[in-house]
Amino acid sequence: MSWQMAAVGALGGLQYQAQGKIGKYNQSVSNRNAAVLEGQAKQLEQKAEFDIAQFEKNFSKIEGETIVSLAKSNVQVGSGSSYYIELSNAIEAELQKNLIDYNAKVASANKMEEANFARISGVIARNEAKMAQIGTIASTGTSLLSMSQGSFGTKSYNQGVSGSSKRYFTSNSAYR
Repeated sequence: MSWQMAAVGALGGLQYQAQGKIGKYNQSVSNRNAAVLEGQAKQLEQKAEFDIAQFEKNFSKIEGETIVSLAKSNVQVGSGSSYYIELSNAIEAELQKNLIDYNAKVASANKMEEANFARISGVIARNEAKMAQIGTIASTGTSLLSMSQGSFGTKSYNQGVSGSSKRYFTSNSAYR
């Protein structure tokens, strides 16, 4: 084996290792991104709980102000128009809480989908690196094979030439 063949083999091996490390690194980056996105999904759900609590606090405040306004107007609270206003407000409050919860769940599900896609991208990156490694092995093997056939091919070609005509193929004075 010549030093050129050894160099080609060593460089092929180094490239193979580097491609494997790059694939693993890209996959780990994608997995980290997925974990961050999952954390964001949990934060969105927690924020929904906070938003609902804030809404209930504001609703209670407005409900109290409404009762006070009605009482000042000499309206009997809990009957007639007052009752329908309270009922309408309670229904609207439930709708708003459900809307806050629904929007948070949709946003959280979107983040989870992004996390899944990030993991899939990581697997794809790893598989691409493996394919590149296979290409490197094939390329290095082809190079080594052609290098070894080139030297053997010349010897076998010259071995078949007889006596005086052999001089024309091996000597620089073939045209003298």
